[in-house]
Amino acid sequence: MLSVPYLGTEMYGMDIPEIAERISLKFVQKGCNVDRQKIEPKLRRLIEEFGVPPAEAERTVQNELFREFGIVIGPGGGGGGSEKKAIAEAVPGEWVTVEGRVVALSRPPSPAISATGVLSDESGSIRFVIWSKASAPEIRTGTWYRFESAVVDEFKGVSNLKVHSGTKVTEITHEGALIPNVRKISELSPGVGNVRAKVIQEWEANHERMLQTGLLGDETATIKFVMWKEEGKERLVPGTVYTIYYAMVDEYNGRLSLNLNTATAIPEEGDLAVSSGESHMEGALVHIAPGSGLIKRCPVEGCNRVLSRQNYCPVHEIQPKYIYDLRIKGWIDDGIKTNEVLVQREMVETLTGITLDQAQEIAENNPLGMDEVFLRIRDRVLGRYLDCGGREIDRRILANTCAFCTFNPGKHADLLNRAGGEQ
Repeated sequence: MLSVPYLGTEMYGMDIPEIAERISLKFVQKGCNVDRQKIEPKLRRLIEEFGVPPAEAERTVQNELFREFGIVIGPGGGGGGSEKKAIAEAVPGEWVTVEGRVVALSRPPSPAISATGVLSDESGSIRFVIWSKASAPEIRTGTWYRFESAVVDEFKGVSNLKVHSGTKVTEITHEGALIPNVRKISELSPGVGNVRAKVIQEWEANHERMLQTGLLGDETATIKFVMWKEEGKERLVPGTVYTIYYAMVDEYNGRLSLNLNTATAIPEEGDLAVSSGESHMEGALVHIAPGSGLIKRCPVEGCNRVLSRQNYCPVHEIQPKYIYDLRIKGWIDDGIKTNEVLVQREMVETLTGITLDQAQEIAENNPLGMDEVFLRIRDRVLGRYLDCGGREIDRRILANTCAFCTFNPGKHADLLNRAGGEQ
């Protein structure tokens, strides 16, 4: 059994004996004699071995004891109401009973979890997690279930439905079609979302478990997407329009992204007008990252990933017939904020005066090889002021224009005046 690293109950503001004492007193008040020493091992197993949050572990143990003593729990009584709620009405911190269709299942991240996926009804969708200790029946995609006395919690701004040992899971029949509500990208919020969007960019995967990452767009906005390697998952085709159902909408540093592992992506015919999402920044190029200069790309159609020094592609393995390219990966600082910038070949040639053919010749005839190209490019642009424009995603500017800034005496005077006013 895989144990979740225990970080100490002090991080939650209370210890296990304190929780056990509170549970014991609650049952004493109901005329039931509960030995606290039997409660503590149950709590410790849930919290320390399975990583269950203490509040949820307390509710789980409490609910088991309610059943053991035959105590009926009503709404607000600590065990959660049996009255059915719409999924959209489920609020973090409460126990609920919901009915819905399992529209997606994904691979459980831990042996402590038996199933995870997306549950939907006519009002909306919610991610669910079923703990292995819950002893729930096998969950199947496309089937309707009643989850009675499940716990709603919140993680990174997203509501989750937790199915524990006190939850009763029953397969039910349901009449009528379930029609997902497709939204514009600009209308998405953390949770589960459905969109119609076009794959406008595919980026280099920065993790060996990542199947694909890139950018989706519609007429209102753009959004980053990611898909992790999982059986049955297929890459999206750049330039294709998809209707995507039941994707997880995550939020990080105020920016939304789509995780497509729970999603169903259906390709459509035709095109879709996409918002430009253009950004603009002037500042000093304060850093040039490794992977800049002369690089090798995978020649397999539709891949274009950057190869390692051993000509290895993370998807298509060794590629001896690689394609050369030029780029700059760096950071621009305007004195207030710093953004990553990715400059493609045409602009690298303009900025540095080094063409792709010249870069290849330098690499082939110099003892340092490709490192010599990197050093020459660095010497010509590092520390210089650039004016870059392009699409900004997660503080990265994918530049489609980039030029050296010229001296502007008006801006210089404004800076001097502002500095004088701050003294």
